[in-house]
Amino acid sequence: MTKADLVSAMASKAGISKAAAEKALKAFTESVTEALKKGEKVSLVGFGSFEVAERAARTGRNPRTGQTIQIKASKVPKFRPGRALKESVNS
Repeated sequence: MTKADLVSAMASKAGISKAAAEKALKAFTESVTEALKKGEKVSLVGFGSFEVAERAARTGRNPRTGQTIQIKASKVPKFRPGRALKESVNS
């Protein structure tokens, strides 16, 4: 499903225009992004939660040359699905 498909589905299920649905989706993604940048956890009961995880620095290998390289520590966004989402996907 692409962003355009999601906007169309949101518009039809909510009975709103595609423009309003796209505006709502953009506001949602911006709000989640801002919260994650601040280090906050975003939890949607029944759907899942978004959080930031720390990745430690590690040694990697360049696949082209085989040379060993150092990979810096970083923060990555993670999503954990909620129980209701897992059950609906598996039924």
